[in-house]
Amino acid sequence: MQNQSDSTVLLSVTHSNLKARFMEIRFDRHMTVSAVKDKLCFHTGSAPSAMTLSLRAAGGGASTILQNDKKLGYYSPQDRDTLHVEDLDPTSASRNGWLEDTSKVEKYVMSDEDYNRRDGTYRKFKETKLQEDPTWTLEKEMEARGATGPAPQGPAPDDSFQEEPAAGIAVGTRCEVQGGRRGTVRFVGRCPSLPAGFWIGVEYDEPVGKNDGSARGHRCFTCAPGYGSFVRPDLVKVGDFPAHDFAFSDDDEI
Repeated sequence: MQNQSDSTVLLSVTHSNLKARFMEIRFDRHMTVSAVKDKLCFHTGSAPSAMTLSLRAAGGGASTILQNDKKLGYYSPQDRDTLHVEDLDPTSASRNGWLEDTSKVEKYVMSDEDYNRRDGTYRKFKETKLQEDPTWTLEKEMEARGATGPAPQGPAPDDSFQEEPAAGIAVGTRCEVQGGRRGTVRFVGRCPSLPAGFWIGVEYDEPVGKNDGSARGHRCFTCAPGYGSFVRPDLVKVGDFPAHDFAFSDDDEI
């Protein structure tokens, strides 16, 4: 990677309880192993005190157990070596799919009584329209708005939308999304479940995303829930971006 700092290393991270693989997380060789565990806690949900870390060279071979008081550089890690997290806590939130299987999470369902008490809902809007016109339907409303509403602002995106900026972005490169959030490019291309044109799938360094690499039921890549997002190519800059987290919100992100 261009201009990569000599003090940093990109490691593939695996976890004893998680199916997802957090590839190319950036670490500083001057970090102590204890500090590495603290960073991994935010990615994996495992408590640092319950972690055992081992390092294996990218080409294979025996694993080396890392000691808390040593610096990461003591073990001479190289880019794309594998750092494995063994979670020894039998009550860990990462066990049994609780951090990856959204079906295990209890969903909030609003009661009809609570919904009826809310203002500005479609139900209230529909009731008002039917009082004004008993023959009112949503289709008639949309037709009326289409005939009298403002003209569309430019053509809708087609399959080649933002193809040019997407051509300069490669899977596996580090990136920064407009607004300051950093991560790794995991997908470049069109997605059948998203609007037409090109999209960039990003795995963020921190849980500031909107999905796990799937877009409305179609999977384009895999990462931990809350770490993935899809953004338009013109919002993505590739380069040597060490891990850093900033607040961000944009309508062109899914």
